[in-house]
Amino acid sequence: MIWLPHMKATPVALAVLGSGRGSNFQALAEAIDAGKLDARIVCVIANVADAFILERARRLNIPAEYIDPAPYKTKLSGAAEQQVIDRLRHYGAELIALAGFMLIIKRRLLAAFAGRVVNIHPSLLPAFPGLEAWKQALEHGAKVTGCTVHYVDEGMDTGPIILQREVPVMTEDTPESLHARIQEQEYLAYPAALQQVIAKIRAESRG
Repeated sequence: MIWLPHMKATPVALAVLGSGRGSNFQALAEAIDAGKLDARIVCVIANVADAFILERARRLNIPAEYIDPAPYKTKLSGAAEQQVIDRLRHYGAELIALAGFMLIIKRRLLAAFAGRVVNIHPSLLPAFPGLEAWKQALEHGAKVTGCTVHYVDEGMDTGPIILQREVPVMTEDTPESLHARIQEQEYLAYPAALQQVIAKIRAESRG
């Protein structure tokens, strides 16, 4: 097929993996509706049966599935990992966005979607990887923190950075107030970063 500049590309099939409220998923869905993210969300998968992200997806008529990660509590591995891969392939996912997904992604899924798994983290990586990064920033006395969108590798928040947005730390900040301001930037950063990834995917496909 010959690519012509005026041809409109088919939206990229985006799958979202989450464990909690799904506010970043909601922001991605709203960015798609606003024409800011050239994707379509084909499924949402959660490792927590009552995660609110599943309810958000169902309200938008997006397929939403729970997959039990047992016997593991901190990583997606073994039979559960293969089940997730199978479901992602079933829905034709081309790009995977982690949105508060609290399991470490392992080699098999990363190989199945090489260079197509993206995460958002509430700090300016490499500073403050891991859990509750906003609390880490406050405890450390940081003057600036923020959020990072990055490719996922086998490390803990160590993959190549795609985009970052800064958030100043105020003297009166509590963990809750700082986290809320970081999330405001996450809702802007994630769609923008994913759009960059989509542009790269399309450029590669055109050869």
